[in-house]
Order: sequence, then structure tokens, then C-alpha cells
Amino acid sequence: MREEAARELQAFLEEWKEPPGKNREIFLHLREYLSKKEGVTLDFIARPGVTYSLRAVHADQKEKALFVMVDVIEDVSRWLSVCFYSEMIADPEERGDQVPGGLLGEDAVCFDLEERDEALIRYVESRLDEACKNAAKE
Repeated sequence: MREEAARELQAFLEEWKEPPGKNREIFLHLREYLSKKEGVTLDFIARPGVTYSLRAVHADQKEKALFVMVDVIEDVSRWLSVCFYSEMIADPEERGDQVPGGLLGEDAVCFDLEERDEALIRYVESRLDEACKNAAKE
């Protein structure tokens, strides 16, 4: 991760106060999950008041700037939207939302996490694995 992005991410996490078991912990879990993947680099882009985006790219990717974007959405409370390019994953249980032009102008499948749901988190992890594998083939 770029040094400036790492500082912004750290400042964001320090300011994000919420009770245990909420979306901050899920965000930290997904960041850790992605950071352990070989060949993956993370970036963080803060747009205060709108979104805070953790983006992952595989070193072998050539066509796209990322393979997943984990957005923290500012609302009444913060919630997460994990978005993938439609062609990079399957959604066999149809748990995601189809979002035309939803990821950097391309069709996306997004999974919204508004509260801790272990089954959905595991499902999203499977999509992360799939997208990472497909990005490495790009």
C-alpha cells in the first residue's frame, strides 16, 4: 500500500468508533483477508462524507485497475458494500445486487453488509478468492 494511503487508512480507522461486532470489525477482517493473498496490493481512497474505499489489485492484472472494492458507505451509520466486476465472479446463491456501471463504470455485483452476518461474510470471502484467482489470469 502506498505510504500516504496507509496513513489515511490508519487515521480513518482511529476515528471510526463503534461498538464491538459492528462493521468496523468486518472491514478489518476483509482487509486482513485480502492482505494475506499472494500478489495482491491494497490501496485506500478516502472521500470523507461519501465513501472510504479499500481496493485490491493482483500483480498479474493487466486489463482492470482492481478486482474488488470494499467501500465503507457514510449514512446514518457506516455500512459496507463489497463490489466485484460482474465477469470476475459467479453469484450462485444470488445474494449480491447487480449494479450496471457500478464499479468504475463497469457492471458489478455488490454485496451489502449492514450488520455482522457470518454466512454472508464467508460467502463474500469465497467471491474474493474467485475474483483474485480470475484477476491473476487477466
